Amino acid sequence: MSVATDEQVTYLELSEDGGGAHKFYEVRQAGAELTITYGRIGEPGQARTTGYPTAEKAAATAAKKVGEKVRKGYAPAVRGVRQRRAVTRRQIVSTRSTARQAPVLWRFRSGADAFGIFVGEEHAWVGNEAGDVYTLTHDGEVTGRFGLPDGVKCIVADDYWIYAGCDDGRVYDLGGKVPRVAYEIAADVDIYWLDIHDGVLGVADARGGITTVDHEDEFQWRRSAAGSAGWMVRCDADGVYHGYSAGVSRYSARGGEELWHTRTEGSVLFGWQESAEVFAGTSRGWVYRLAKSDGSQVARYRCDASVFSCAASPDGTYVFAGDNSSSVYCFAADGTRLWKLGTGCGSAYSMQYRDERLYIVTTDGSLACIDASEAAVRAAEGGQLPTTTDVRSSGWERVAPGADLETVSVTEVSTLGGIQLECVQESGRTRVRVTSPGFDPSWRVQFPKDIRIPGARYLVSEVHTSERGGFYRARGEIKRLL
Repeated sequence: MSVATDEQVTYLELSEDGGGAHKFYEVRQAGAELTITYGRIGEPGQARTTGYPTAEKAAATAAKKVGEKVRKGYAPAVRGVRQRRAVTRRQIVSTRSTARQAPVLWRFRSGADAFGIFVGEEHAWVGNEAGDVYTLTHDGEVTGRFGLPDGVKCIVADDYWIYAGCDDGRVYDLGGKVPRVAYEIAADVDIYWLDIHDGVLGVADARGGITTVDHEDEFQWRRSAAGSAGWMVRCDADGVYHGYSAGVSRYSARGGEELWHTRTEGSVLFGWQESAEVFAGTSRGWVYRLAKSDGSQVARYRCDASVFSCAASPDGTYVFAGDNSSSVYCFAADGTRLWKLGTGCGSAYSMQYRDERLYIVTTDGSLACIDASEAAVRAAEGGQLPTTTDVRSSGWERVAPGADLETVSVTEVSTLGGIQLECVQESGRTRVRVTSPGFDPSWRVQFPKDIRIPGARYLVSEVHTSERGGFYRARGEIKRLL
């Protein structure tokens, strides 16, 4: 160990060739306090500080932690010699559509290439490669802006909860005023896409792997597919649906056993799901509609170029697609092409259909709202277009992730209401449980990672039982109890 005044610091790294692990682990002892910092090489990482009764106890724990990492292949290193690995960006050339213009109601320029989109009951969300996440009303009014540390890969919803997958290897909970770290993906996983169901996260990566992580951010299982470039992952209660260069596979949600595999013509570039079917868009211009039960082909939809994105109406009556020539399509369920129109703002990297509107995020960073009603489409095909509103975002400051919390006293709880939680140390990990009456004290709570402090107590707006039971999920604003 090296010594600086009364501090003792051990810095270790694990860096493997071929895109493997590339992470660091630092143990810093200052008297009876021990601070452990870990993460991807070249990034600040996550830090946790724990107090011990004596300096000797802290030193013994530090030696134990270092020994565990050395046995796993970590070795002493000098910080800053190795650099952060480059993040895989989606590099696909987009050309201009020759089709008639789609009836775009409004357009919001986010400022950078955009992949992430989610459209809920009240808001549309868009995340771009600059790390910006904006929320807008369905009529195109900006209502908020988050600023994440790196590019946003995708935005997904899990019942009430909204998450953004980020190129810094973390997944952020966007359900409050400030983004919070919900998951931290292993440093050797180069995230391409992710999805989440009932707190279980599915991550598809550059090498064709699929990994699942539970509500406590603990590894469940990982499988390596016979292919690469996993641009599709969709999750439900029964399965994880993985699309990559060789087609689509379904794995069991709990154990990760492969249940079926369906080959596709071309690499899978995007995926969508409804209750009984999954949809996969491919590089050869096809959208496949597959039964979740056995992977059989229900229908297939032909586009004129590589399919960047796809979606469906909730009842499956309509299927939509976006190609790399800045066109969007609508098909009937049986495969009949109903229309093809140009976006006017680049190719749709992602899309979602809701209430006769098709929302797309594009290669030029736009979030566009297209009127997909039959009357509007017919008018557009005849050259009659609505006036497109150009939405502005001036005045909105970026709200960055942070670990600071508003504090309240115990005496204020009866006035404020809410549910009380407590953070405890169990087997070397920080856990959160409910202390308010009426809840099972043995169940853990899904709770942001970056604000967990052993011994701290919190007040949250709501606590919900998970769909499958066994744990709770915190929702809404979080305050620290003093």
